[in-house]
Amino acid sequence: MTARRREGAEDGSVSGRGERQRSLSLAAMETGIEVSEVHKRYGAVTALDGMTFTVKPGRVTGFVGPNGAGKSTTMRVILGLDTPQRGRALVNGEPYRRLRHPLSQVGALLDASALQPGRSARNHLLWLAHSQGHGAKRVDAMLEQVGLSQVGRRRAGGFSLGMRQRLGIAAALLCDPPVLMLDEPFNGLDPEGIVWIRGLLRGLAAEGRAVLVSSHLMSELEDAADHLLVVGRGRVLADTPVSALITAASRGRILVRTTEREAVMEILAGDGATVAVTGTDVVTVTGLAAARITELLNAAAIPFSEVATYRAGLETAYMELTREAVEFHAEPTEAKR
Repeated sequence: MTARRREGAEDGSVSGRGERQRSLSLAAMETGIEVSEVHKRYGAVTALDGMTFTVKPGRVTGFVGPNGAGKSTTMRVILGLDTPQRGRALVNGEPYRRLRHPLSQVGALLDASALQPGRSARNHLLWLAHSQGHGAKRVDAMLEQVGLSQVGRRRAGGFSLGMRQRLGIAAALLCDPPVLMLDEPFNGLDPEGIVWIRGLLRGLAAEGRAVLVSSHLMSELEDAADHLLVVGRGRVLADTPVSALITAASRGRILVRTTEREAVMEILAGDGATVAVTGTDVVTVTGLAAARITELLNAAAIPFSEVATYRAGLETAYMELTREAVEFHAEPTEAKR
């Protein structure tokens, strides 16, 4: 019996008892990450100014903001790499430095280049695995999961950015943690890789894990995230479901496609709507429901090809929300003629 238990520990297999313990751990986790009134200064520069939020289990939380908003500093504070002047950051109810087995509590990818370039991908993971009591079987399973099993014995220094991202994700998942923090995980991935990581993130959240993802790629977060934390100048600007932010940015606008813009504008404005031209054959209407617009246009015999509810993209919603929080603005550019 003792020999069999030792063999299981060496090859990285998970016993039935281990599976039950992990399931209980995930089920009991009420708050994955809690950041409360965190203030951090670097000399005269304020990086975090009362940063406060919670990352709950069972969902993917996007973490977005302009450059210099405090995202990376916040992640470093959560992981105990930076010490704030005030406030606290907890992982499953404890400061990171007090976690007995931190890699089994939170997996993190902050910098895909943080590896030994002369070491193979497999040896990189084996080094981490052995430090946490896992063996080769777990490493090989992770290489398979992230699509690197065929190149696991190649030196990581020769990997592309996308391959290094996959290796970093494998390292974050290695000890099966209930909390995950990934900084720009979409960077360098090809289209297949982006589809893969979307599914991975959603699957991890569905298992009950708390997943925090920092990214500048709004289109990918729109498809992958359930919740969004928007930060600017070291503070939280919005803490909201993705769908609610998009709905708010859409502002009840209706798009009407027609070749008779002036006639449409006149009759709808006469019924109290606010109407603006937003395209060659498109007007945007607020203040009237789509059914009422259709009724008015049909009654006036004004031709139109479409009446549709406008849905803002996450990028549009984000840009509107952070317009005043961007530290550096570039001048708008015009195409050369």
